Amino acid sequence: MTDADARILERLRREPVVSGARLSADLRVSRAAVWKHIEQLRARGYRIAAARARGYRLIASPDRLLPDEIGHLLVTTRFGRVIEHHETIGSTNTAALERARAGAPEGTLVVAERQTHGRGRLGRRWVSPRSVNFYGSFVLRPTLAPADAPQIALAAALAVARALAPLAPGRIAIKWPNDCLLDGRKVAGILTEMDAELDRVRAVVLGIGVNLNASARAFPAELRSLATSVRLATGARVDRVAFAAALCAALEAVYDRLLQAGFEALMAEWNTYSCLTGRNVVIECAGRRSTGTVRGLDEHGRLVLAGAAGDEHIVAGDVTLVDGYAGLATRSASR
Repeated sequence: MTDADARILERLRREPVVSGARLSADLRVSRAAVWKHIEQLRARGYRIAAARARGYRLIASPDRLLPDEIGHLLVTTRFGRVIEHHETIGSTNTAALERARAGAPEGTLVVAERQTHGRGRLGRRWVSPRSVNFYGSFVLRPTLAPADAPQIALAAALAVARALAPLAPGRIAIKWPNDCLLDGRKVAGILTEMDAELDRVRAVVLGIGVNLNASARAFPAELRSLATSVRLATGARVDRVAFAAALCAALEAVYDRLLQAGFEALMAEWNTYSCLTGRNVVIECAGRRSTGTVRGLDEHGRLVLAGAAGDEHIVAGDVTLVDGYAGLATRSASR
């Protein structure tokens, strides 16, 4: 978007009707040039009405995660202040990792309307239908030791839960380590990838997929009992641009708190969203299986599992419920 396009759009957002003469004078261009910029905005999906002798009126903005649309709603200082938008991309995480290695600033966000190779934890595929959900990856440059980097995914799950909570009050939960659930079905997933040396983190790419407006048909048949979208669960369409801005704000707040005070400062709120506390589970990681009852998270973000041999503190793994709790999808399908 050109600077002139952006200035016209800003004026149209602020005022009900703006005359072509005023826009011409403000931009110091001809009326014909103003018309050309209006046509460029229309080509980008903005619905702009023109009334003879009155001026231009913005009727609707496109349902796309455009940088200018997200940008004018941001309250952050870093997160989302640089946005790269794609109509279609293989994976936002792959692109964000490339940008991180090229020196992109912290908070850079790569978003896409559709992913062809969206991926998740443990090599799983993330289903990414066009222009109905949020698919984005953030570049982070945390002052954490590599061993503490997994706490970022835990903090991100809390931020996603915060952003989703107003859309479905009292119905959002977190399934350790970083799945967000709505009415017991997966609604969001998180994938972190790290570029690090032995003793320091150069960058972390935080990929987040949130099912906002997807229909049931958007999910493969085998996932329809496990996954949902906000619209499927509530019947209300989500403003994806507003959600993206809210997510940026929640992430920046939670991430900064993590860096300043450690995961211990987030632990109490995280545990209020946890759906595994008190449940009997099996956790598998790298061929090792642990069975027990979940006590919650410790101050380092590790899952505390009470087993036959005592408490075990687990850093990562794939969780399966043993007790068949009907209100929770029994197996992760993580991003």
